[in-house]
Amino acid sequence: MNYKRHEVISLKSHPAFNERWIQDRIEEDPSILGLGELALIARERQQEHAGRIDLLLGSAEDATRYEVELMLGSTDPSHIVRCIEYWDIERRRYPAYDHCAVIIAEDITSRFLNVISLLSGTIPLVAIQLSALRIDEHVALHFVKVLDQRALRSDDASDVDDRVASRQYWIQRSSQPLVEMTDQYLALINEVAPQKYQLNYRMPYIGLSDGIRSRNFILFKPRKRQLYVVMQSGWTEEMRRRIEEAGLEPDQSRGRLIYKLTPPDLARHTDLIRGITGEFVAKVHE
Repeated sequence: MNYKRHEVISLKSHPAFNERWIQDRIEEDPSILGLGELALIARERQQEHAGRIDLLLGSAEDATRYEVELMLGSTDPSHIVRCIEYWDIERRRYPAYDHCAVIIAEDITSRFLNVISLLSGTIPLVAIQLSALRIDEHVALHFVKVLDQRALRSDDASDVDDRVASRQYWIQRSSQPLVEMTDQYLALINEVAPQKYQLNYRMPYIGLSDGIRSRNFILFKPRKRQLYVVMQSGWTEEMRRRIEEAGLEPDQSRGRLIYKLTPPDLARHTDLIRGITGEFVAKVHE
């Protein structure tokens, strides 16, 4: 590969580019955002008593929708407010999906990054900085995530919709094999727990019940291809390290440890998962 010098250009001040041009490029290939394999659901979607969402993207893999607010130049307060407002409207309108607010700007200033970081404790939000690079007669767009707080989503206790669900609800939303993985986890938990638990099917997650009340020290969120396991307080850094060394990509959010599994992962790492689950359940019941 040969080195080629590039020039950073400002899209906001350039006469040939505007937000619509950027939207066209994202619509052609949403994967350039670095958020996975997404598809366009709507563009300039009108919101009741509000404005328009620049882009509404969706992932068929995990039933997540992304409310994207695009702005050339630097972020400003109205940019952040609009993004969060559109996210809130969409999640209330379509509670069966997970929703994530996405802010894209050429310059995400440190001041507003601090504000966004505070909000991300309760709002699943991604901030992406966009750079335009000129190379000879070509323009390249470079999207870099500077903040990614997608792990929260509806695992929080403040879910907008915490109604009772059913096993069939989750099979339809996810798949039979992934729901059956929660059965395998339940068996591992009941091997060491001082009392027997059963699965508690809710719309945002699958938790646990002792037959009288919820005991959500561990939660499960089956997706289309993966099962998210959410360990509440009680996990240790040594547990996180072992999960990471197994290649299961653990994430930490508000004191919880979250990692994802496929059926082959569980088959491959059964002994590891059994050991960690046993240690975690023991600590929870100390």
